[in-house]
Amino acid sequence: MAVATRLFAEKGFDRTSVQEIVDTAAVTKGAMYHYFDSKDDLLAEVYSRVLRMQMERLERIAYQELPVAQRVREAAADVVVTTIAHLDDATIFFRSLHQLSAAKQQNVRAERRRYHELFRSLICEGQEAGVFAAGVPADLVAEFYFGSVHHLSTWYRSDGPLSAAEIGDHYARLLLDALRPTAVGNIQT
Repeated sequence: MAVATRLFAEKGFDRTSVQEIVDTAAVTKGAMYHYFDSKDDLLAEVYSRVLRMQMERLERIAYQELPVAQRVREAAADVVVTTIAHLDDATIFFRSLHQLSAAKQQNVRAERRRYHELFRSLICEGQEAGVFAAGVPADLVAEFYFGSVHHLSTWYRSDGPLSAAEIGDHYARLLLDALRPTAVGNIQT
């Protein structure tokens, strides 16, 4: 998985052969095919493993006995930090999702939708409690936020001036500031 992830990120999924993966990993094709039926399966697993980990973390955060704003802040920062920690995986996913079979695309999108829905439910909870402004639908808030997270791979550099945790904190603060009832109430349409 590590070798395939690195090669897919460096060269692209379509320009990386199974032979190159097994040669670089110093394993046989038989060993790879023991775990994965195809290169397509390998690509799907690259993203699915990160999404599974992020989902487990989000579930722990979402169901804590904490104020909703604190849970949203933790969840918003966590998705940034974990995306940065697995930036190659995220990069591969957004560059190569369209190359998966239709069935695998559907499965990956369903997993991602589960994550987005749980995150969105926290925003809805805050809106219903009056902690967050209700003027913008929670679906749009979540899509807007994840759109910015998904673009981390286009600009983030590990040698940049901010750590992953600092970026996560900034992103989370931007989200919470935008959700403050007074922030949305002051927007002119």
